Amino acid sequence: MFTNILVAYDGSNLSKKALNKAVEFYRHSEESKPSKLEILHVFQDVVTSGQVYFVVNEDSMKEYAEKLRGDIKELVPPDIRLAFFQEKGDPARTILQHAEKHGNDLIVMGSRGLGRIREVVLGSVSHNVAQHSKVPVLIIK
Repeated sequence: MFTNILVAYDGSNLSKKALNKAVEFYRHSEESKPSKLEILHVFQDVVTSGQVYFVVNEDSMKEYAEKLRGDIKELVPPDIRLAFFQEKGDPARTILQHAEKHGNDLIVMGSRGLGRIREVVLGSVSHNVAQHSKVPVLIIK
């Protein structure tokens, strides 16, 4: 089974469902050998779409990451070995680079992130990750 699971988490309902599913995989894998659960929140400081761009305040994103940590503490039982990462960059590329660098053997993520506008601007992050990942990707709907 999987021993080093990565969850792409942005606080959306689908990312919460993905986290719950990852906890199930963790529990199942832990029966045979110790497992690790990593949660990655990726933020972009500049998002572009055609000639329009949005600048995101990094302090706001750090505050949001702290809120996410609180949410995660409520969703993940305290006995699970957990690591939280926040990285800046292109979401799909950052998820893929993180998985390779940290030796993750499964990526779990929601099929969509936070809202329709963000999805239109960013494109399908989950599709990009699934197409380019070297490890299995579980996309939660």
